[in-house]
Amino acid sequence: MNIQKATKQYEQWLSGFTPLVKSDVDFKHQQMAKAPFPFMRATFYRWVQIWQTVCKEEGDTPVLLSVGDLHVENFGTWRDAEGRLVWGVNDFDESCHLPYSNDLIRLATSVKLAIEASHLHLIFGSACQTILSGYAAGLKTGGRAYVLAEDHGWLRTIAHSILSDPVPYWQKMDSLPIVKIVPESAIAAIEHVMPQPGIRYTVRHRVAGLGSLGHPRFVAIAEWEDGKLAREAKALVPSSSVWTREDSSPEIFYQAIIDRAIRCRDPFVRLQGHWIVRRLAPDCSRIELASLPEVSSEEKLLYAMGFETANIHLGSKKIIKAVLEDLKRRKNGWLQSAAEAMAETIHSDWESWKSG
Repeated sequence: MNIQKATKQYEQWLSGFTPLVKSDVDFKHQQMAKAPFPFMRATFYRWVQIWQTVCKEEGDTPVLLSVGDLHVENFGTWRDAEGRLVWGVNDFDESCHLPYSNDLIRLATSVKLAIEASHLHLIFGSACQTILSGYAAGLKTGGRAYVLAEDHGWLRTIAHSILSDPVPYWQKMDSLPIVKIVPESAIAAIEHVMPQPGIRYTVRHRVAGLGSLGHPRFVAIAEWEDGKLAREAKALVPSSSVWTREDSSPEIFYQAIIDRAIRCRDPFVRLQGHWIVRRLAPDCSRIELASLPEVSSEEKLLYAMGFETANIHLGSKKIIKAVLEDLKRRKNGWLQSAAEAMAETIHSDWESWKSG
């Protein structure tokens, strides 16, 4: 099955769970044609369809609750219940049970594509070893959340350097188009995470991300106690891995994975029915590679990404011993080889998509 056919079939399947926003889907298709890195970010459905065929040996590993769609731009910041700035994986739309190696190979593949695009400036083999070192350290130590307070000063510096200026941030939010027809279930989900009942707000349409482009996404913006606030509701569907298995009883694991992980949770992120709701604010954002302030922090950042991946996997406590044993059996260079094979496959699919 080629990428065009896979995309068509996947989107038909997806429309059975939520009405797709056609203009957003068209925009997603345009972004997929731009370069291999955004193509990879937008096509987890294709990845999960083929990765274990491409990475036969590396894909035969213990299964646990995984991020699924892990990549170098699936990390960001938020505030915990104490108002502390926290860093970590910030999107679990594709959470599902997969071999633990999936998250590592996908993360490493995204690093390779980012290096090719000059977004990162590392030697790829060393980058893979750094990811694995962070991952193994996280598993062996039992994990630790990245609270950017007394510790992790280098990461706190990066986070503070990319936090949005509130003035242009809210100007951009206010410029979003107003939506007049909103599903009652989305309204209920949004109001559930408002600071108090009865707050008046306008609902707007927001285009964001790549993997979930096309899902209905509503943002409520309000004035409350002399300042602005925003709450977003995004339609959540089962992981693309369900599509590949043709599972007739799909389950959404978003809430389960954030509840089990080693994590200082964002108190505003929760699953309400089939909507994932969250607070939007200048200090709650995905960290884009283009915003990194200095090259010298890249190796530390990849180590932290590996460690944070372990924080997530540690939610599957019973399987961690088997994962550590499997890591010991792996030959040197296994992650690099697998990621290079997947990068080559992505390049091939991207060329086909671009020309098709």
